[in-house]
Amino acid sequence: MAILATGNTFNTGDSVTATTLNNSVNNATFASGAVDGVTTQLSGGAVIVKDGGITAAKLSTGGPTWTTSGALTAISIQNTPIGGTFPSSGTFTSISLSGQMSMRGAIERTSIDTTVLDSTFNFNWATSAVRYFTNNASGNWTLNVRASSTLTLNDTMANGESISFTTLCTQGSTAYYQSAMQIDGNAVTPKWAGGAAPTAGNANSIDVYTFTIVKTANATFTVLASQTKFA
Repeated sequence: MAILATGNTFNTGDSVTATTLNNSVNNATFASGAVDGVTTQLSGGAVIVKDGGITAAKLSTGGPTWTTSGALTAISIQNTPIGGTFPSSGTFTSISLSGQMSMRGAIERTSIDTTVLDSTFNFNWATSAVRYFTNNASGNWTLNVRASSTLTLNDTMANGESISFTTLCTQGSTAYYQSAMQIDGNAVTPKWAGGAAPTAGNANSIDVYTFTIVKTANATFTVLASQTKFA
């Protein structure tokens, strides 16, 4: 692994792969090249990323600042980089935080979706953890959970990690329900609150399904689920 010196600038098209950045690289600047498998061990200063994406990077301690208009995917931020600043633009996907984190409040993204539920629906967890289906369901449906169209949930999660998410499903005078569930296209059987899976929806209401998925081994998940009527 290369150790990069203070102030290195990486120009458009540069690729920095499986590289260790130590404390001497404060204020290194990355242009629009790919930065893959990078481990930073910063004690201060900044790593500045412009335009290009960062994939599978580990950022640890010290308050680095990230500014980017590219995607940051599968990022692990360790020991809570207190004072770190996240960009106002760009996309963060599958971010992992370890250590303590303190916040005064959070705004959670909700995807407003006009899809009519009636068959298999792909829930891209990395897009948002809440999905509100505003049109009446027209049939029973299967929920397939994945990280994104190009990233599996299995590859996103480590053993012993969990995620939680919610679907808000609008019902008309004839109600339907989620009759099956998949993770990465593979069938799973949730454990339902109360001990029994739903067998019907609730007419003229919003049925809220809440899920917690725990990864216990490779491609092995425990799913806890509930259905609640709101009307």
